[in-house]
Amino acid sequence: MTAKDLPALSVADLQSLLRQREVSPREVIDALQARIETVDREINAYLSLDFEAAAKEAEKANVDLPLGGVPIAVKDIISVAGQPCTCASKILRSYRAPYDATVICRLRAAGAIPFGKTNLDEFAMGSSTENSGTKLTRNPWELSRVPGGSSGGSAAAVAADTAFGALGTDTGGSIRQPAALSGIVGLKPTYGRVSRFGLVAFASSLDQIGPLTKTVRDAALLMNAIAGHDPQDSTCLNEPVADYAAALGHDLRGTRLGLPKEYMVEGTDPQVKTAIDAAVKHLNALGAEIIDISLPHTEYATAVYYILATAEASANLARFDGVRYGYRADNPKDLLDHYGRTREEGFGPEVKRRIILGTYVLSSGYYDAYYLRAQKVRELIRQDFSRAFERVDALISPTSPVPAFKFGERTADPLQMYLTDIFTCPANLAGVCGISVPCGFAEIDGKRLPIGVQLLGKALDETRILQIAHAFEQTSQWHKERAPIAATLQTALVRRSFSEGG
Repeated sequence: MTAKDLPALSVADLQSLLRQREVSPREVIDALQARIETVDREINAYLSLDFEAAAKEAEKANVDLPLGGVPIAVKDIISVAGQPCTCASKILRSYRAPYDATVICRLRAAGAIPFGKTNLDEFAMGSSTENSGTKLTRNPWELSRVPGGSSGGSAAAVAADTAFGALGTDTGGSIRQPAALSGIVGLKPTYGRVSRFGLVAFASSLDQIGPLTKTVRDAALLMNAIAGHDPQDSTCLNEPVADYAAALGHDLRGTRLGLPKEYMVEGTDPQVKTAIDAAVKHLNALGAEIIDISLPHTEYATAVYYILATAEASANLARFDGVRYGYRADNPKDLLDHYGRTREEGFGPEVKRRIILGTYVLSSGYYDAYYLRAQKVRELIRQDFSRAFERVDALISPTSPVPAFKFGERTADPLQMYLTDIFTCPANLAGVCGISVPCGFAEIDGKRLPIGVQLLGKALDETRILQIAHAFEQTSQWHKERAPIAATLQTALVRRSFSEGG
């Protein structure tokens, strides 16, 4: 095993090498740093890196812990003590987190090393990472295309082998969609399964932290570390946490999978449909029974999501006023001018758009017509899922209606961008769990672009969807495919062999 080979490993494989003392945590950090210095200039997945602190943690890492010595990247909307937490926004560009989020405390307790903050759509508002106020992150499969969003930096880092695993957040699909577009695994836990303490809020009734990884087993390993009750988050569920990794390996005989007719809609790319059809047949061949079902209120989900999410964003982002922390406008005439100019100059166009929309739907005379009605339809969507899970163990659908699209292709029409969340946002509205795993490729302009299949499970049934995803993954080859940049730039990395004492 040479240094240049290390970054391509999964968390589970790296964990095995560390425990066998075949490689040290410090050697892992050095190899990862070399990889990032070579590759990330093309991808732009990271907003900040702290290898000095990571190296110090590596020197004292206990490799016998569940994630001992494993470096983990973190979306730059989750607080890591002493590191920037900018949310990819000018308004927080100089801010550093004074404390660790609960998920970071739990990763550290499991032995993991948070070492870098990844790019995102500003305040997690977007589906392509084009809304970052800092830089564009590129898809490792094709640099002219987006990696998805809003956790595009985390997804791109994992796909490019510049992270073994990463944390993202999912408000309407922001873990699953970039996982699909970048050819990796992304898990959105049940709402309340993972603490949100230390997460900068976008929409508090929808946000959830979860892992982006190279394999389903890796997702289970990270979930083992971060899931569980937290008294610092009043919405965090006080329920037992399974050993997700230990539960993998079951066959699918007797498993019932629902195929919602509303999730194979017009506008879905034909190559995506073909890949999903093949995935359904594959799961059926593994022993799963496929049952046609209906989620009748799906057609309203996108509209409901963008009413409720923007309303909550309007309230949550009111705290960024330039008084207590973050960017502030120069030489304001008075307090009102200070507030107005600070927010005008500090927020990007998409954040402003959503704040305006959210303020509108909450305003006098429109609250009942929009916000209250959307809450009622949200309950109908939740009931759709509850009825479906009385008949099936999980649901299967495309993750995204399209493969990765080119930069600028959808930014001129916000509605077209919003519709990329059509298959993912219903799960957030219902609070259920979901996972995206690679299931094929589309051929566009001579390039191979990943396609993801989504599995949705009932609340707190992460164990079941991980088992189904693992069975599919282990009997297919899609997760073994590597992004071109992960292969073509490999030779530029440091070549020292650990057997030579490097």
